[in-house]
Amino acid sequence: MAVAKAMTKSQIMTALAEANGVTKKAAAEFVESLVGLAYTEAKKGFTVPGLGKLVLVNRKARMGRNPATGETISIPAKKVLKFRIAKAAKDAVL
Repeated sequence: MAVAKAMTKSQIMTALAEANGVTKKAAAEFVESLVGLAYTEAKKGFTVPGLGKLVLVNRKARMGRNPATGETISIPAKKVLKFRIAKAAKDAVL
């Protein structure tokens, strides 16, 4: 059984261009502007309707283990960016 491969950036741009009746260049510019907007707005939370949202999460400090030595180490608290997928996207895929 063959494993399906993910679409390349070029394939995505071609599919978007054909679906919306625009050039590949216009589709690429739109996607790049959406990504840029997501980067600048991520601190406040950025939602792509029907797909999901980027959220900034404070991760607590915790104890971990160095897998090479087995030594217990302290992992400091930090902020991380997470993507929470929308229920509609989950339902469509699963």
